[in-house]
Amino acid sequence: MRLRRITYENFRNHRSLTFEPSEGINLLYGPNGSGKTSILEGIHFCALTKGFVSATDIESLLFSSDFFLLNGSFIDEQNGLITVKISYTKEKEKQITVNNSDIKPFSRHISRIPCITFSPQEIFVVNGAPAERRRFIDSAICQSDLRYLNDLIDYRRVLNQRNALLSQMSAMNTFHDDMLSLWTENLSRLAASIVHVRLKFIAVFFNHFNTLYTGLSVNEIPGIIYRSTLGKISEETPVEMLYSLFLQKFEQTKTQEIMRAQTMTGPHRDDFVFLLNEREIKKYASQGQMRTFLICLKLAQYQYFLEILGEKPICLLDDMFSELDRSRCLDVFSILENCGQTIITSAEKRSHRNINLISMSSLHH
Repeated sequence: MRLRRITYENFRNHRSLTFEPSEGINLLYGPNGSGKTSILEGIHFCALTKGFVSATDIESLLFSSDFFLLNGSFIDEQNGLITVKISYTKEKEKQITVNNSDIKPFSRHISRIPCITFSPQEIFVVNGAPAERRRFIDSAICQSDLRYLNDLIDYRRVLNQRNALLSQMSAMNTFHDDMLSLWTENLSRLAASIVHVRLKFIAVFFNHFNTLYTGLSVNEIPGIIYRSTLGKISEETPVEMLYSLFLQKFEQTKTQEIMRAQTMTGPHRDDFVFLLNEREIKKYASQGQMRTFLICLKLAQYQYFLEILGEKPICLLDDMFSELDRSRCLDVFSILENCGQTIITSAEKRSHRNINLISMSSLHH
């Protein structure tokens, strides 16, 4: 997959802009505040229907503008053209048109244009709360498995309904066993499916990750462990057994859940533990080790997508090299040379073989 051309109108800090990267590695350089990240945001919108540095639709409007408009054209591995138009106004909300057809719901577009992102803020994936790691893993799986995406959407809906019932039972001091059993059964079925896919994903993903990490680091052994509210399970655990385990767990914690008015078991409470030399990275690793770990997570995601989808994702790497030493930068560049189209932002010009240098001041406004 590669981006051929994208135009921006009233998007972030760009009144009007055209961007046409080449194949391979593109280094987009210019001073801070010149709109480099906004260019990546627009591409991410076209690929995944939203911004990647947590920018909401309304935050993406140029100051004092009523609308923004993005027009992107992409070429897939079979040389097929994919055009994406995203328009947003405060009154009409966001509209997405792909190859001249309106897309609803937006989730239908996910996986059409596979995309990998890196931004320094995402270090929270490595050292932050479990929700950050769940979001990273879920996002990676969703781009390659639409059934998983639909299960996640259904799970959140059922979880909210079950929590509302628990809250009502707690407040009123009443007991609706039949209704609770129904929501519990639905939730257990979806939870089992989600956890099963996550376990399978980690097993395959870690092989890619381990190869990349050991290539960048001589003396550290990485690990990724799935910490489930069910306790000890593995990718060998059948989905029906996971379903039974969830039903058992909910039965054990029913009284406690009614008292707390919340669901205490399930994939929304799970964590992915990242290790270096068998020690938890967020407790013991240096900033440099954490950043290398994050970069390898992203590059492993690339390898995984290529294997599963047969399509090279577009890589959007924001300020990737700012805290890496020269040898680590060269190692990462050598990996990226085999990664299809990559767009890297940098405050300074960096020379390396086989890269296309693009100055922000040279772009068509």
